Amino acid sequence: MTETVSYEVTGETAIIRLNRPEKLNALDENLIQDLRSAWRRYAASKEKCAILCAEGDRAFSVGADIKSPPLEMWQGVPGVGVPLNKPIIAAVHGYCVGGAYIMVQMCDLVVAADNTIFKYPEAQVGFTGGLIAGCAVRIPHKIAMEFMLLGQDLDAQRAYEVGMVNRVVPAGTQLEAALEYAEIFERSAPLVVQTIKSFVNQTIPRGPSELSALARDELLGVSQSEDGAEGRRAFKEKRPPSFQGK
Repeated sequence: MTETVSYEVTGETAIIRLNRPEKLNALDENLIQDLRSAWRRYAASKEKCAILCAEGDRAFSVGADIKSPPLEMWQGVPGVGVPLNKPIIAAVHGYCVGGAYIMVQMCDLVVAADNTIFKYPEAQVGFTGGLIAGCAVRIPHKIAMEFMLLGQDLDAQRAYEVGMVNRVVPAGTQLEAALEYAEIFERSAPLVVQTIKSFVNQTIPRGPSELSALARDELLGVSQSEDGAEGRRAFKEKRPPSFQGK
């Protein structure tokens, strides 16, 4: 099976690429779990920066795979499914829809190709996971409400004008432009960068879905821990458990 997310390292930068172009990088369970693994790898690595990008020409991602939707979309969202204080740059092109926009929203910097179309059509589709609420603290409120509720296309230039992206570049050059940002991070003091990001994360309000996801992730860590398994074994074997704190 072809991996749905690739991870490569150039210099001190991780390039994390959605790799399901035949499905316009639609988000299914395999892709979300592969992406979560990539975020975990980045969190534990020596890389100073990560770039989130996508294979194919037509779309960064069209959002959830309607025929095979992921069980827990939030698990693939950086900073939600995996805690991260290291910087992430999104290099976006083509369609960036629904849950894919949530991932981009949670990145620190965004480079958009001039053919990028952002869209959040969940109010017209009839479903939302709620993480989109964070949009309202990242761009002006009325613009955010228009984007979240009306489901209309928002092109790259408009996204730049309202502060949704940092740069708009010709299509096909978005990764190159993101690498220019990454080179600055590579020369910067990692502890300072991580401290600033950590403080910002503590400053920005978090919505109900984000808080719920963070709590669920922490609780999953407990239930899936070695101590959790030891506790269940000890109960079945009718003996005192031997916990190791891991």
